[in-house]
Amino acid sequence: MASILRFRKLCYVEPCSSLKFQSFETPKIENRDEGGVGSKTQNLLEKKQRKNKNKKQHREWRCIDSCCWVIGYMCTTCWVLLFLYHSLPATLTGFPVPESPGTRLKAEGLTPLHPVVLVPGIVTGGLELWEGRPCAEGLFRKRLWGGGFTEIFKRPLCWLEHLSLHNETGLDPPGIRVRAVPGLVAADYFAPGYFVWAVLIENLAKIGYEGKNMHMAAYDWRLSFQNTEIRDQALTRLKSKIELMYVTNGHKKVVVVPHSMGVIYFLHFMKWVESPPPMGGGGGPSWCAKHIKAIMNIGPAFLGVPKAVSNIFSAEGKDVAYIRAMDPGVLDSEILRLQTLEHVMRASRTWDSIVSLLPKGGDAIWGNLDWSPEDGHSCDLAKKGYLQTSGDTNFNNRDENRVFQVKEPVKYGRIISFGKETSQISSPQLPRHDFKDLPHKDSATNFTSSCGEVWTEYDELSRESIRKITENKAYTAQTLFDLLRFVAPKMMQRAEAHFSHGIADNLDDPKYAHYKYWSNPLETKLPVAPDMEIYSLYGVGIPTERSYVYKMSPSDKCKSIPFRIDGSAEGEAGSCLKNGVYFVDGDDSVPVLSAGLMCAKGWRGRTRFNPSGIATYIREYQHKPPASLLEGRGIESGAHVDIMGNVALIEDVLRISAGATGAQVGGDRIYSDIMRMSERINLQL
Repeated sequence: MASILRFRKLCYVEPCSSLKFQSFETPKIENRDEGGVGSKTQNLLEKKQRKNKNKKQHREWRCIDSCCWVIGYMCTTCWVLLFLYHSLPATLTGFPVPESPGTRLKAEGLTPLHPVVLVPGIVTGGLELWEGRPCAEGLFRKRLWGGGFTEIFKRPLCWLEHLSLHNETGLDPPGIRVRAVPGLVAADYFAPGYFVWAVLIENLAKIGYEGKNMHMAAYDWRLSFQNTEIRDQALTRLKSKIELMYVTNGHKKVVVVPHSMGVIYFLHFMKWVESPPPMGGGGGPSWCAKHIKAIMNIGPAFLGVPKAVSNIFSAEGKDVAYIRAMDPGVLDSEILRLQTLEHVMRASRTWDSIVSLLPKGGDAIWGNLDWSPEDGHSCDLAKKGYLQTSGDTNFNNRDENRVFQVKEPVKYGRIISFGKETSQISSPQLPRHDFKDLPHKDSATNFTSSCGEVWTEYDELSRESIRKITENKAYTAQTLFDLLRFVAPKMMQRAEAHFSHGIADNLDDPKYAHYKYWSNPLETKLPVAPDMEIYSLYGVGIPTERSYVYKMSPSDKCKSIPFRIDGSAEGEAGSCLKNGVYFVDGDDSVPVLSAGLMCAKGWRGRTRFNPSGIATYIREYQHKPPASLLEGRGIESGAHVDIMGNVALIEDVLRISAGATGAQVGGDRIYSDIMRMSERINLQL
């Protein structure tokens, strides 16, 4: 703070004050007619000249002055907030603090019974450096991800280089080793003050849980799921840990609590652990039935998320689209030359895990050019009538509980559309896709050599082919894979060796014994474990990304992303289209369709995906924003990460961990239209 004020004094106060002083020392008055009109006029002119001169000096130093004041205000504000944080009492007089679920349930006599394993999702687990390049000197075993993120500002390019994986193997680049932080601290907080698992861990501790019966299954979330075993033996260590907890806790089965991408990571684990070596863990077909009591999936991305498409395609999402709509030049400054999105894309396209989150099931699940399961969805979520609290799963099918505001059904099946009109016109008016005849590189220009280092795979594409794939085109969950294979061939070729996104015709086909199918619930069977329970716990009532309106980027230079979400594409009042993004119901990241379909239909009862009839339950949590700043991120939030502090969800997890069954906690609790959507999907069971 002191150094900033001294800098401001040197740059502004002292030069300007000296200029003022000199102007008074050398007055330009030659003839003075005392008492005359001329002298008064001369004095007025001199004052005006001095005033104009001072204004000019102010204008010269205005930029530095403003910057110093802004930095000073920011530092002062941070200091004051930090002082208040450490000086104020934990509870303010007159503001009652709600009793935590752990404290209340402990008073009711709840005690630990089943060991608990927590499985974090993508980006929420910490990563630390074990070996790096010279630019990372001094960072040994310090967090590169999931900490203070100070290295982003100190050495951003070095930071991105160490978070990137090898572009061909999907493993460590030469000379770099970044590993997952072990233990509960791996994902308790994403950054100081921003909790992920911390609140749930604290409440579990209040009823008696500790290190011997609670474990965080940390893993490197950048890798493909099988590569976490190949490089780190993460699946083997998880298997051994569950077996140890089972034995040391009186042969009590384990309750597994995965979050987000951790849900499909554990789905992969269940198939791996029962498969024979060398591809599997060799646990045998009864391992899950013996060791697992329940799987409580929080914010599950069972069938993928559309935002993974926009991430791979243009390193964007609704937040970037909103920023561009407010200030189009903030991310494309020619002065600063930050090229933020290009750098992010270069790193994230080396993370195979992102491909695991692409939509699964194709057009049968996500809809085609003219149909989608969400047809008739109301975007005015406040009027959807989320007032029901009973366990009745069929109330959403009643006509009086639906609100239809959109006269023309939104064509959500068009996950990517180039132009607002393309997202709305009838399918016969759309041109057909044909990637076979498109040249991948320009014959006249070698963009690799002209651009120097290839920052993204777009630098290798022909400008003509880029234009042709955008001309009034719309892409569904089926055809967008052809699009992604064209614009990101290296990434898709590498990652699709580890993941699959279709629907199995015959699950007994020997090909489904390969690990690439194990994380797709539509291409694998659940284990034979009739006593196990599976829960889908997720928030509803928040507009969630479903499909996108794109346009060509105005910049045609190399080292730039040629596409961007069209932030100017807006719908009418009450429309589902805002800033180039079509929204549906969900938890802000995962649409209801992805989170709930498997437990609502695919696994419900005895099906080909669930041969032993494992009981499935849907527990939805209606989103309520915090009532005041004292609530922090809210105790009834349904947002994708904030839901980890939802008191109702925490209570459900604690009760199941203490021995309750799905029926005893109330069975299904559904507010959304997931049951109606599941009826509209023709899925062979």
